Amino acid sequence: MNTPAPTSAFAPLKNDTFIRACLRQATDYTPVWLMRQAGRYLPEYRATRAKAGSFMGLATNTDYATEVTLQPLERFPLDAAILFSDILTVPDAMGLGLSFALGEGPKFAHPVRDEAAVGKLEVPDMDKLRYVFDAVTSIRKALNGRVPLIGFSGSPWTLACYMVEGAGSDDYRLVKTMLYSRPDLMHKMLQVNADAVALYLNAQIEAGAQAVMIFDSWGGVLADGAFQEFSMAYTARVLAQVKKEHNGVRIPSIVFTKGGGMWLREMRPLDCDVLGLDWTVNLAKARVLVGESKALQGNIDPNVLFANPAQIEAEVAKVLNSFGTPHTGAGHGPTHIFNLGHGISQHTPPDHVAVLVQAVHEQSRKMRS
Repeated sequence: MNTPAPTSAFAPLKNDTFIRACLRQATDYTPVWLMRQAGRYLPEYRATRAKAGSFMGLATNTDYATEVTLQPLERFPLDAAILFSDILTVPDAMGLGLSFALGEGPKFAHPVRDEAAVGKLEVPDMDKLRYVFDAVTSIRKALNGRVPLIGFSGSPWTLACYMVEGAGSDDYRLVKTMLYSRPDLMHKMLQVNADAVALYLNAQIEAGAQAVMIFDSWGGVLADGAFQEFSMAYTARVLAQVKKEHNGVRIPSIVFTKGGGMWLREMRPLDCDVLGLDWTVNLAKARVLVGESKALQGNIDPNVLFANPAQIEAEVAKVLNSFGTPHTGAGHGPTHIFNLGHGISQHTPPDHVAVLVQAVHEQSRKMRS
């Protein structure tokens, strides 16, 4: 089992703006980080990946994973770091044989498509994922308290999509065939996934993660009704088991469902601190639907980053104004964490990211003055 890193091994947090916003406490400005912020749009990332030889060579090497996690923070004054890893590490540890062909995305050698395959699934030994926990501890130390570190996992449903399809999918035909024709098998897989994800996130927290995020990247492909039964219910099962604090320190949790805007009211009771939103959602309306129970994260269209700097600044203003003035007093109130509505494109000019981050910080300070 993973050996927890002692809290005394880590420097105190110097910039807690992101954590405070997660917990619906007032901040001097709106914190910003970006989904997939350590990635192919950065030339230094591409250079490190070339040295590592492959994506998994990068993700499974503690030094490389630490290096690429910190790269965007060297360039931009972001308010959080996110562990460099992949959502498919958990099914890989279940023995499904994960590989990444250059330019092709992930593939599993042993997809789960029948009763026998589902019957073999079990929560993996977390020791198989020690490379992830070692990276978490290494990154946390390297950050030296600069900003908090976010750990993450794919949601049980999103993992199931890849596990059944064997790769990414355009139509989700295989996984939905199982869902509709053998819901018993799908529920069994999702139970195993949920318990594995909870264990995985707790091990990341013990290793040094200061917040955790569940990526329900494919929740939005489900029909109404199916989403609640096969995605949200199992995200709730994860959250029921994930640590809310560690060594006396509160650990916030974030849930992001791409395409989940229509279910925000139903997601309100989820036992998380933050709901992430894609770019299709109006933040002001989301604030009303979610009420006072959650902070909101998001949700500028990643393709805004291809516009010129003046237009990027204007679109940042639209997002900030859409949320409205965040909570500024004592106690708790509505707060916003600025992010993209999905992961950053590999073709994004890094200079445009710098414009976005500066615009968020400057404009959000003015809103509070």
